[in-house]
Amino acid sequence: MSAYHVIIADDHPLFRDALKQTLGSSLDGVSITEVDSVEKLLDTLSASPGADLVLLDLKMPGEKGAASLSGLTGLMYLRSQHPQIPVVIVSATDNTSMIRRCANLGASGFISKSLPVDRIRQAVKTILDGGIWFTDEMQGEGGPDELGEMAARLATLTPQQVRVLSMLGKGLLNKQIAYELSVSEATVKAHVSAILQKLGVDSRTQAVIAVNRIAAVDEADGTEGA
Repeated sequence: MSAYHVIIADDHPLFRDALKQTLGSSLDGVSITEVDSVEKLLDTLSASPGADLVLLDLKMPGEKGAASLSGLTGLMYLRSQHPQIPVVIVSATDNTSMIRRCANLGASGFISKSLPVDRIRQAVKTILDGGIWFTDEMQGEGGPDELGEMAARLATLTPQQVRVLSMLGKGLLNKQIAYELSVSEATVKAHVSAILQKLGVDSRTQAVIAVNRIAAVDEADGTEGA
């Protein structure tokens, strides 16, 4: 198998080390980079845009309290910024609705931390070969998922729209967003209008509430310690 560059993004050093050993013993010449925050992951991807795979811990925190880039919001941002790089969620919790949302937001797979080593190797190889990894028991059946539908809508946002939505969530005004992005206020207003239309909401507040609900990977989904 050709050499690959895999990025392991997890704030637990023991798990990173275990996963690194697992991949190193099954992928010849694999290059592995370890990071412990979403911000460091973004910096690494900027420096290595040719990475072949990102293994992302769903509960990895952001630096300096940057919770807006953790969990599903982090996945959404990564997919918008680096759509060519497959992102696989790694979590200790096999929550059916959460896995469905990860798939809706463009994840190429979901690897449970409880999977046997040989299954983790199989999952990674499948994704590196261009496939996806969502086992039948993980996907489950389940009924309509309102948050899953909103996650799918969020996945349609362009990278710039994701940036604007993230800034709206931080309470920035149009003129502040325009300054940060070096664009005109008219351009920001156009982005906001497009965001509202894609999300099917009527106001900026509703858009922020929607993304915050998606980002709330906490007790409601039973994902503490993931």
